[in-house]
Amino acid sequence: MSADLIAARQADVIDEFALFDDWMDKYEHLIELGKDVPAIDAGRKTDDHLIKGCQSRVWLAADADASGTVHFTADSDAIITKGLVGLMVRVLSGAEARAIAEADLHFLDAIGLHQHLSPTRSNGLASMVQQMRLYAAALAARQA
Repeated sequence: MSADLIAARQADVIDEFALFDDWMDKYEHLIELGKDVPAIDAGRKTDDHLIKGCQSRVWLAADADASGTVHFTADSDAIITKGLVGLMVRVLSGAEARAIAEADLHFLDAIGLHQHLSPTRSNGLASMVQQMRLYAAALAARQA
């Protein structure tokens, strides 16, 4: 069920980004997405929640509820990066830990993010994805 949720969210993102003709408009959309990211609690903005490998400062936290659903909160000090983490939270938050850990995140290539991000932002995005998968894998292991 969660894998279907992630797939549906990826399809929504692909459809949304297809509405924009150029990358300046897509960047503007990313910035807007950053405004909707569930904010990480100020007390969790620590080095433990800082994503390594990002040029900007990005904090990410993950919690699982009793049903095993993972909820991410995040923040960044850079608007594009906050949009990127907001996009990832939108696609993955609310899914089961195992589905997140195993998700094929094809939408990143489908919307052209890898081709249009600077190498440092692309590395930061990869670090975000890796950290979200690690959190999910750890939460899934605790549930097993």
